Amino acid sequence: MTLNVLTLSTLFPDMSRPNFGVFVERQARELASRPDVNVTVIAPLGIPIWPIGLADQYAPLRALPRKERWKDLTVYRPLFSTIPKIGARYNVGSMTRAILPLVRHLHGQQPFDVIDASFFFPDGPVTQRLSRALGIPYSVKARGADIHYWGKRRDTRAMVKRAGAEAAGLLAVSSAMRRSMVKLGMDAAKIRVHYTGVDLDRFEIADRAVAKDVLGFEGPVVLCVGALIPRKGQDLLVQALPRLPGITLLFAGQGQYRRSLEKQAEELGVDRRIGFLGSVPHDRLPRIYAAADVMALPSSSEGLANAWVESLACGTPIVITDVGGARELLDRPEAGKIVDRDPEAIAAAIGEILYNPPEREAVRDTALRFTWEANADLLLHHLKGIARGG
Repeated sequence: MTLNVLTLSTLFPDMSRPNFGVFVERQARELASRPDVNVTVIAPLGIPIWPIGLADQYAPLRALPRKERWKDLTVYRPLFSTIPKIGARYNVGSMTRAILPLVRHLHGQQPFDVIDASFFFPDGPVTQRLSRALGIPYSVKARGADIHYWGKRRDTRAMVKRAGAEAAGLLAVSSAMRRSMVKLGMDAAKIRVHYTGVDLDRFEIADRAVAKDVLGFEGPVVLCVGALIPRKGQDLLVQALPRLPGITLLFAGQGQYRRSLEKQAEELGVDRRIGFLGSVPHDRLPRIYAAADVMALPSSSEGLANAWVESLACGTPIVITDVGGARELLDRPEAGKIVDRDPEAIAAAIGEILYNPPEREAVRDTALRFTWEANADLLLHHLKGIARGG
């Protein structure tokens, strides 16, 4: 009997944002590759109704097809109206109204057995409303900011908690995330830990000297992979750099925080040792991880960052803060170090790894349990159980 799954995700790549939600896409593709599983993706696009000046910025999203085949998946991209910065709580109603007719139509053609929401806000509350309207059981996955941020905001907390309460099952990207969900009031018995995956045949060990030569890097390189936003702690790496003479710091990611980082680097006199790579296509990241001696990401909060796992799979040790699933991932000293969010501590950890680098095979061993096959196995088991329960 075929399991018909509706995946709802506001985090999903498209032609204008190929790296956006790439892990949600990879998970959906792996699930859809299983026999007797049919996956339909609805990836709603929020378009601001105010201010008018944002129209050009969102033109690429408006131009996307409302339905397309995206890497062997059927993806629908309905538009819904948003109000930037102040309208988060209204997005749930707006998105529901925009996509409910489409979901009703698709459900009438081929009934869905279960809805899989890939993020807790706004996806979770929207899925809860779809479930009520159509009588379809649902699951929601918690990944990080959806619980740590949206689950704490006064205007969205109740919606997050209600979505968790009415779900037939829940997923957490780490055991630490599961504890955060329980602390928020969610039922521990409903929550499964569901680790991310990594393509081990793409993210693998490569000759570091050759990789540096191809990319034009010289000397020790510290890499930071992540959006340039305050939560990721890139400013702490810039502050650590004066304590790391002769080392180049590279940022792979984009965001409005870049200008602040550039200004900080100039003030500290380290701007010539910092490079901004911008948004790197996901298929080019393995080469950059291979060229780096250390990957550092001193975030203030995470679930279990995909960048951590990818770096380890390439044999590159990591320096991270004690957030999310950090201690679940770093189960051996060769893999890297967990440090305080302090520039001096970060610099010391990086310096120690550079002075005494671990065997790259031992670093990679840490990531071998994070496969997309294992990810899809657990997800399929989880969703089948929910569908059977009705």
